[in-house]
Amino acid sequence: MANIDWLTFLLALLAGAVRVGTPFLFVSLGECLTEKGGRINLGLEGILVAGAMTGYAVSYLSGSPWLGVLAAGSTGLALGLLHGIVCSLPRVNDIAFGIALILLGTGLAFFLGKAFIQPQAPMLPSFSLGQWSADERVRSALNINVLFFLGVALAILLHWGLRSTRWGLMLRLVGDHVESAQALGYRPIKVRIWATSIGGFLAGVGGAYLSLYYPGSWNEGLSSGQGLMAVALVIFARWQPLNCLWASLLFGAAGAIGPALQAVGINTGYYLFAAAPYALTLLVMFITCQPNRTLTGAPGELSLTR
Repeated sequence: MANIDWLTFLLALLAGAVRVGTPFLFVSLGECLTEKGGRINLGLEGILVAGAMTGYAVSYLSGSPWLGVLAAGSTGLALGLLHGIVCSLPRVNDIAFGIALILLGTGLAFFLGKAFIQPQAPMLPSFSLGQWSADERVRSALNINVLFFLGVALAILLHWGLRSTRWGLMLRLVGDHVESAQALGYRPIKVRIWATSIGGFLAGVGGAYLSLYYPGSWNEGLSSGQGLMAVALVIFARWQPLNCLWASLLFGAAGAIGPALQAVGINTGYYLFAAAPYALTLLVMFITCQPNRTLTGAPGELSLTR
């Protein structure tokens, strides 16, 4: 360990945190919106995979990766809308239908995406922010996809919107106390359907990032549970969009430990380090969900708080 090139390791970890953390960012922001309205969507994993397949297919067929991103988001919007409508029916459980949505989204993606496993679709562009440096390692670490910057801007916008706009206050009221929202003339079911749909759109965009940038292909093993881990990430972030940004980078760094070690010539225990994001998820759930701890910031109508 004394011979580790720490500069290379830290740069690889930084680059990996951004690359791996970007889909976490979009999915967690989508789930944050959904849960702010008092609903949980465990089906984000299915939406993520379906979005990845749709984005890749449309990018390949149209030649435009941005059309692929739009198609992926639209697929997520449709599945989020389905979740919102079905879960608004009497006696329908959010958790149970979320699990069904995982199976639906992944099943459709695997079935419809078989024809797109081999072809190469156009990829999303990235910004090279390291041209000022002569060090190739610095230039590689600062080669950042445009969707990451959009995700950062979105996190800031949502942080402001939830605190300072009428729609943000309405969403928070519906998520915290549905009777008060009804007394003020709001329609909680409609608000929750819209929040879940927009959350699905963002998760679909996160899927497009996976297939159109990193790792940049479509296959049935593309997602590694990011959709489910995003639920734990939102709890860890205490339902705050800006905290979702930092938490996404933390989860991304956990997923990048193995490749970063490989960059400095350490291959021992690679698969053990690959399990770091899952271990972090379990640790977050253990620390934040103990019976003797309150979930600070949790919406009052969220099923896990009732």
